[in-house]
Amino acid sequence: MLLACALAGPALADDPVLYGRYEYIRVDDIGKTLKAKMDTGAMTASLSAKDIERFERDDEEWVRFRLAIEGADDTLYEHRLVRISEIKVRSEERRDPDDDGDEEATPNVAERPVAEMEICLGNERRTIEVNLTDRSRFTYPLLIGTSAIRELDAAIDPSRKYTAGQPNC
Repeated sequence: MLLACALAGPALADDPVLYGRYEYIRVDDIGKTLKAKMDTGAMTASLSAKDIERFERDDEEWVRFRLAIEGADDTLYEHRLVRISEIKVRSEERRDPDDDGDEEATPNVAERPVAEMEICLGNERRTIEVNLTDRSRFTYPLLIGTSAIRELDAAIDPSRKYTAGQPNC
């Protein structure tokens, strides 16, 4: 037994935490625990939002929105705007229902407002950047991309689900 441990080597302090493809994440800023997809193919995190509006307060840019998730009430959330993110739009999302056939194409990128939000995954609490977009047609209202996965010092096992259990921060 000792030989097996010695051959395997000691666990390093900076080994990533292994999470499943889907996890429960508490978003403190909205007071909700959501099912999230851990998506290594996405760069940024996205939260399902509607009625998204940019505005100015005290010479700073802010954004207000309502949640576009099942069971959400009509609460209006406001956050300081960190930046505007340009997200590559998939071709099936670019189709314009009002297209009259002229030559001007729908752009390949969508601009989304980004706010910082505090999240809890398992016992880990982090502040991450989250872009706001309507994800109501998707199963998971929260998507966690590689930037947040790196911030969590995590690795993803796509064969596993909900490995961290309910958030405990």
